[in-house]
Amino acid sequence: MSFKKRLTQQQEFEILKMVLDKFLWLGFVVMAYGMLVFFKQGWSGLTSALELIITGAVVLAIFLVLLVREYEIIK
Repeated sequence: MSFKKRLTQQQEFEILKMVLDKFLWLGFVVMAYGMLVFFKQGWSGLTSALELIITGAVVLAIFLVLLVREYEIIK
């Protein structure tokens, strides 16, 4: 049998904070890269820049869903 270690609420919060922080940074970096593509290519690169910006927004939306779901569980 394998025994699972129980975490305290503080330990769970620290792990959650680290994981969600990565989603936040990833979404921001993807959106910033989309803006960089737009500024470098101008209007000709609008489609690829918008795809990157929308992808970053989706990552941030996933971040929001995870945050709200975890908050409701703890609450």
